[in-house]
Amino acid sequence: MESGNLFLKLLSDLAPEGAPGWVLALMACGVGVSILIGFVSLLAMAATWAERKVAGHIQCRFGPMYVGGWHGWAQPIADGVKLLMKEDMIPLGADRMLFVLAPAIVLGSIFGALVAMPLAPDVYFANLDLGIFLVLALSSMTTIGVVMAGWASNSKWSLYGAMREAAQVVAYEIPLGISLLVPLIVAGTFNLLEASEAQSGLWGMEWFIFWNPFMIPAAVIFGIAALAETKRAPFDLPEAESELVSGFLTEYSGIRWSFFFMEEYAAMFLMSLIGAVFFFGGFESPITHLAKYIGGEHSILHNLGGHVTLMSKAAFGVFLMMWLRWTLPRVRIDQVMTMGYKYLTPLALVCVLGACLWEALKAAF
Repeated sequence: MESGNLFLKLLSDLAPEGAPGWVLALMACGVGVSILIGFVSLLAMAATWAERKVAGHIQCRFGPMYVGGWHGWAQPIADGVKLLMKEDMIPLGADRMLFVLAPAIVLGSIFGALVAMPLAPDVYFANLDLGIFLVLALSSMTTIGVVMAGWASNSKWSLYGAMREAAQVVAYEIPLGISLLVPLIVAGTFNLLEASEAQSGLWGMEWFIFWNPFMIPAAVIFGIAALAETKRAPFDLPEAESELVSGFLTEYSGIRWSFFFMEEYAAMFLMSLIGAVFFFGGFESPITHLAKYIGGEHSILHNLGGHVTLMSKAAFGVFLMMWLRWTLPRVRIDQVMTMGYKYLTPLALVCVLGACLWEALKAAF
């Protein structure tokens, strides 16, 4: 972690005087991992509650209302306690080692991808020059865990779901990565913090989404591909309760089952945050600029404004994913493959070519 990171600055004040550098680095890693685990746990609880409320209101009902008081706020806590107390079963004939290892790989992969996630302009786990490359590389490893879970379960439903996941991710990671090339061409960096700083206009007109006419279709393609990447409806074919019982999750129970859902909500949040950083200004908003004007750049107030802005944008992206889930019908698997290969990938390539030509013309004139 770099010296600009407030985590490291805080720990340097708390560490014993004369402590070696490796002790400080170890303390920083411990604090970072603890914050990350707590963040993902709270995110999963809040997202499950929000999912029920969003689904309820879309279906003209209230969702959770009584467990824990106000609007059922303790429902996720009750669910977590229930999952911890449920029996952890491993089916007869299953590959025990792979069955146990799969949820850990899935959750560990998304934890690794979240390392590149900035929390505020001066608060981050790691300031990586290849941040978005790391995110795409590690988030795709969750597919290995899903395929492993389906294969190890000794169930045809689980195996079908795992194969669907593999086919779907291969089809949609291509347009996902290509669509991100459009803002990367403009930003000139893979670093999430630098990409956000490049959009520091006062009223949002410097956001990448407004830089050229190919940004909006690229953002739409990215959003569709992110839905497929995170296995969210209408692309939830790997689970598909109406066809595959619960897909690759069929034989899982208890805490191992919850690991898959923690990964899903963490991936939803991460993809929404990536979209916010590379299309919709990242930390930048009138709130951030007001905080910078009052408290100065790199002040606590400025960092707080940036944190609230980015988290709000990412949360809105998660809300859109929930909205789409409870609005659109599930797409057939052949339609999923056709959309990814036949339509989204060529359109993403057209957007990249158009963005290159547009930026070249802007530079020339």
